[in-house]
Amino acid sequence: MERIWIYQAAKSFSEGEEARILNKLEAFTDQWEAHKEKLTARVEIRYHLFIIISVDLSQVLPSGCSIDKSVHLLKELESELNISLFDRMQIAYRKGDEIQVVPRATFEQLFATGQINEDTMVFNNLVDNGEDLKTKWEVPFKDSWHARVFA
Repeated sequence: MERIWIYQAAKSFSEGEEARILNKLEAFTDQWEAHKEKLTARVEIRYHLFIIISVDLSQVLPSGCSIDKSVHLLKELESELNISLFDRMQIAYRKGDEIQVVPRATFEQLFATGQINEDTMVFNNLVDNGEDLKTKWEVPFKDSWHARVFA
């Protein structure tokens, strides 16, 4: 079983930003520890927007302090690259083959005007394990937490 954390950017990363993020986070996950025991962790970037950090829970469990260290590093990256990774008011959805990220108010307007409907694919960045990442991360609006909030 994997524990995951998803951090969504407000805009797509450039190639340079993506390389810098991966280099920094891979170096971090290579030495990441909880109570002086190495965590089995990895990082990936999907769709040039989502940073996904995962830890194998069958090995060593992450501690509060180890999780805080990862959050601190991501906040450093935000500052260094002038990007936003912690704005939960930004909502990502698919529009054709592209992924759009809009503020919550814009998302509500798009829904109200029918530009987003029950079949629009949205991203649930609250999923917290590897299995849910596969099956519950990108889902139709009607099957998401978004439907409860915006319907």
